[in-house]
Amino acid sequence: ELFDPVSPLKKEWFHEKIWSFLNGGTADWQDVLTEHVPGEVYSFPFFTDEFCKTLLEEIFNFYDTGLPARRPNSMNNYGIILSDIGLEPFIDKLQELLQPLGEGFFHGPGSCWDGHHCFIVRYREGEDLGLDMHTDDSDVTFNICLGLDFAGAGLQFCGAMGQADHRKHSFTYRHQKGHCIVHLGRKRHGADDITSGERLNLILWNHSSEFRGSAEYQRPAYLPEESAPDLVCLSYTHDRDFGTFKDYPKGKELFRGRGWCPPSQAEYPDFKPETAGGSWKSSL
Repeated sequence: ELFDPVSPLKKEWFHEKIWSFLNGGTADWQDVLTEHVPGEVYSFPFFTDEFCKTLLEEIFNFYDTGLPARRPNSMNNYGIILSDIGLEPFIDKLQELLQPLGEGFFHGPGSCWDGHHCFIVRYREGEDLGLDMHTDDSDVTFNICLGLDFAGAGLQFCGAMGQADHRKHSFTYRHQKGHCIVHLGRKRHGADDITSGERLNLILWNHSSEFRGSAEYQRPAYLPEESAPDLVCLSYTHDRDFGTFKDYPKGKELFRGRGWCPPSQAEYPDFKPETAGGSWKSSL
């Protein structure tokens, strides 16, 4: 049924409240969703445990074939693009189901989705453990935890790209099996390292050509930062001042000197870019 382009989504795959809400139910959204950052980050129970198991069986069946898999994005090394294994019809229907939530909570980025990129990410010992701070190539992102058993791996949220609080911490989310967290793609976020076990998540990036043609997307404002970033919000991939505050993780030293954030017009007072080959400890 997952691979059938005609077969509809099954009610029993989803938690009852969210299924009813997305299909025109009358419940107040506060009874279904939890708002973590006003207007920007929400979570809700989504897939049942049984459906998580069903979906994971298909994922592991593919892994067992030994067939090559494209990287899901430029930052995750391990995972699967779901359209590559025949699940695009399922993703099309999933996006259609979630569109009313986008329309209702993210006017503009959540309107008129006409494209998507959906993939599985996997974190475990010996592979990816966590994910550096970043924003998504997505207008609105849904992130659904499928399991398995794991510890650690908190999801850290900071501000939206271009805002004065872009690199200020706002919220830490703890993944739960079957639960979904939804946020604007331009919201800076990153995954803490997993400390034990294995975690797989389904990520759905939604794209709106209408929004991407707007001035809001084409010519976004970029406000100056008011002060130095919170350490948890620093990105070794993107930030010009990462090495001013932290040592680079082992194996990531090649990113030194390649950062772009913040752009020169958005620097906070007394901004100090990192120095080539230096360490933040040398400035103490």
